[in-house]
Amino acid sequence: MTDLARATALLTIDVAAIVANWKRLSALVAPAEASAVVKADCYGLGMEHIAPALSAAGCQSFFVACVNEGIALRRILPAAVIHVLSGPLGGDEGEFAAHNLIPVLNSLAQITGWAGFAKKGSGAPAAAIHIDTGMNRLGLSETELERLAAKPEITAAIRPILVMSHLACADDADSPMNARQLTTLRRLASHLPALPQSIAASSGIFLGRGFHLGLVRPGAALYGLNPMPGRPNPMSQVVKLQGKIVQVRDVDSPQTVGYGATHRVEGKRKLAVVAVGYADGWFRSLSNRGHGMIGGMKVPVAGRISMDLTTFDVTDVPAEHAHPGAWIELIGPDLSPDRVADEAGTIGYEILTSLGRRHHRRWTGTETAKS
Repeated sequence: MTDLARATALLTIDVAAIVANWKRLSALVAPAEASAVVKADCYGLGMEHIAPALSAAGCQSFFVACVNEGIALRRILPAAVIHVLSGPLGGDEGEFAAHNLIPVLNSLAQITGWAGFAKKGSGAPAAAIHIDTGMNRLGLSETELERLAAKPEITAAIRPILVMSHLACADDADSPMNARQLTTLRRLASHLPALPQSIAASSGIFLGRGFHLGLVRPGAALYGLNPMPGRPNPMSQVVKLQGKIVQVRDVDSPQTVGYGATHRVEGKRKLAVVAVGYADGWFRSLSNRGHGMIGGMKVPVAGRISMDLTTFDVTDVPAEHAHPGAWIELIGPDLSPDRVADEAGTIGYEILTSLGRRHHRRWTGTETAKS
């Protein structure tokens, strides 16, 4: 028996669609550079399969969250430019040098520490500087920048190649915060030598050419999430999740379904029990709210989702489609991650990064992705 035959859930990742999304964004922002954010294992979709395809398509710069992710990516892409968003966290500077990873320096303390490391002649790579422009998460404050400007020898020691910030409200094109942050970045960057600048991630790209600057950092949009909430998604769908029906039950009298008896069945109904639950990233908040697709028909979740199982009402679905061993679509062309997220009360990012390890994973389009 094959792994697929034993599988209770199938997650299909279209690598060619990811590459097509990157190419679309790269063309949109030219002459700015389009990098790729591949943190969290490419948002849970498999860095070892996706990063080489992006590199083969022409992507030269990548962003990861932490040094361990950077080391993993370096093993996959020996020649890529790799930025580590967290920067050095104390004692791991040697790992950056050993694997040629560019730290994104988020505070004056990180900058002075990296400068000290670089002055030891230890082969420290160049660095990027992150400026806080109003998000109050990571990045140097204006006060820190002024102190840094007073010591140009420190800036020279870290050899900065990029100054960046991050938009807080990019998914809201009408937010005045976007223009305010862009203006702040330009003003604060004047404290530093002239460097390429970056502020736009996926949604920021669609705020207009003025936000593209020297480099953009798309992540979610590469993986098919909508960078423009409330408007048609310009990105290609990437992910399809299917769950296997393990039992079909005919209910002939009023009964309840699942933990807590939160769903009541009245009259004759047909229920399909699917071997996917919240342990697989199928959120418990979809209980009595979510849907699946089977035989071209939308079917509702009936009752609470449990750790390993979800029940759907398939009364109107022909038996040829709703039977043990058949597949039900949980994410796909008709149920995008963003739509599932809306029903779950979360965001598409969380849906993708939560997809469990019990799914049988299949990557398609890897050969065409290289063409």
